[in-house]
Amino acid sequence: MLQYTLKRILLAIPVVFFISVIVFYIIQLPPGDYVSNYAAEASVAGEVFTQEDMAAMREDLGLDRPVYEQYFIWVKDIVLQGDFGFSFNYNKPVLDVIEQYMGLTLTVSLVTMAFQYFVAIPIGIYCAVKQYSIGDYFFSGLSFLGMATPHFLMAVILMFLSYTWFGDPLLGLFSAEYVNAPWSMDKAIDLAKHMVIPVIVIGLSGTADLIRVMRGQMLDELNKPNVVTARAKGLSERKILFKYPTRAALNPIVSTFGWSLTSIFTGSTITAIVLNLPIQGPVMFNALLGQDMYLAGTWLLFMALLTVLGTLISDILLAWLDPKIRTEFRGS
Repeated sequence: MLQYTLKRILLAIPVVFFISVIVFYIIQLPPGDYVSNYAAEASVAGEVFTQEDMAAMREDLGLDRPVYEQYFIWVKDIVLQGDFGFSFNYNKPVLDVIEQYMGLTLTVSLVTMAFQYFVAIPIGIYCAVKQYSIGDYFFSGLSFLGMATPHFLMAVILMFLSYTWFGDPLLGLFSAEYVNAPWSMDKAIDLAKHMVIPVIVIGLSGTADLIRVMRGQMLDELNKPNVVTARAKGLSERKILFKYPTRAALNPIVSTFGWSLTSIFTGSTITAIVLNLPIQGPVMFNALLGQDMYLAGTWLLFMALLTVLGTLISDILLAWLDPKIRTEFRGS
């Protein structure tokens, strides 16, 4: 396992480098730059920017240099100094902006991911074992509904229901009195209360999809020869269920772990805007609109790193779940 893990880590390094090139290229694609966008917004407010003013501003921000030179300076500063550049929109280092929102972003994302897996896997197993039962039909119908309902629509519906039943639409992640208050048990409870709607909205479609995948895989595994043989030997159904079909059915679930990490982060952007959540999604959205290249580039790079990390975790978990993978690796 150690050799297998080290090989996967070494393979990830050139992938990350290649991704950084693509990310920096993508954020340069829109016409204009931060200065032209800033000048356009300033002109709406009645402020006049001459070409000389814009040229001086570009020189001050380092945007007058060739794209490849900007890229190498960005990468060099990241590798040697841990400096991800300066956010033009927020007028402070990119890391300061990310740190400001990253804690709550990770909290919402990790809780949502835990919700997806802890809900989807048991329900998927139940639907397979109780195929064509009332419970199977109920959860299958709920899964299709969850996959078909847009995030923003579900957010609006849940806010309306929350306001109707409890008198509070649960906008944001904190009540007004706790937004700038120091952390305490009451603030943590308030955060947990406000996280119910975001977790359900962001995690619903992923949970529904995982239920369908788990159910289908379990149905394929329940009558495999090894399961039939185990029954013939007199093993209990519970022991058979978790030792053979469940372990095999988890393979496709585990293999999509890398996508789940990024899909939760990216899928939360629209929901965060609708629910007024102080997390990274709206920050990234505004950075792209304002062509805040270093903030947008850092966030896209972070998303790519999450995909690589998730894929690495998936590979390791798959090797642990399926001995054939380790055997094939040793034989290569």
